[in-house]
Amino acid sequence: MNALPIELHQLACERDERELFDGISLQLNAGDVLQVAGPNGSGKTSLLRILAGLLPPSDGDLRYGGHTVFRGQGLSAWRNSRLFIGHAPAIKGPLTPEENLAWLCALGQPVTRDAIWQALEQVGLRGFEDVPCYHLSAGQQRRVALARLYLQDHPVWILDEPFTAIDRAGVAALESHLLAHAARGGIVILTTHHSLDHLSGLRCLDLGVLA
Repeated sequence: MNALPIELHQLACERDERELFDGISLQLNAGDVLQVAGPNGSGKTSLLRILAGLLPPSDGDLRYGGHTVFRGQGLSAWRNSRLFIGHAPAIKGPLTPEENLAWLCALGQPVTRDAIWQALEQVGLRGFEDVPCYHLSAGQQRRVALARLYLQDHPVWILDEPFTAIDRAGVAALESHLLAHAARGGIVILTTHHSLDHLSGLRCLDLGVLA
């Protein structure tokens, strides 16, 4: 699994008549891990939503494998190539972890019950498969969302604050999994307040510096 190149060309974003950022140009290749940094309000989440194909830029272009994402069939192909997990875990409280993951994966790549149980074990939630998610802590609900990283084989992962509410053991396991994905030829783009300076090969885009 090798991700195709992602190209950002002079990307800009304006919200409520206020420019958050402009002129962002860079290329990401298979194996890259990019941390998007910056102070609150600098546009980190907006940039991730643009990169996920959920929000059009106010200017500039986003390409994947040389094809423009926001024209023609580019958006559909891009959404099939990336996995986006936002700051909110997108977990429905009345549903169990198994039911939530079955529903989320059915939107793209349906998975078996055995695969779901194995993914929940990977994130430390084996034994909670049938517990309604409103009984789970914030950290456990985040782990349910992150179990998708063990279920869906997308070459590009776009993650908004994935370490939120995760304990030390969970942080170490997630760091290892992100690096393993990059080592297999994937691309990881994420925002986090958690320090990743110790990770070798990490690239950083600081929106505060651009502002």
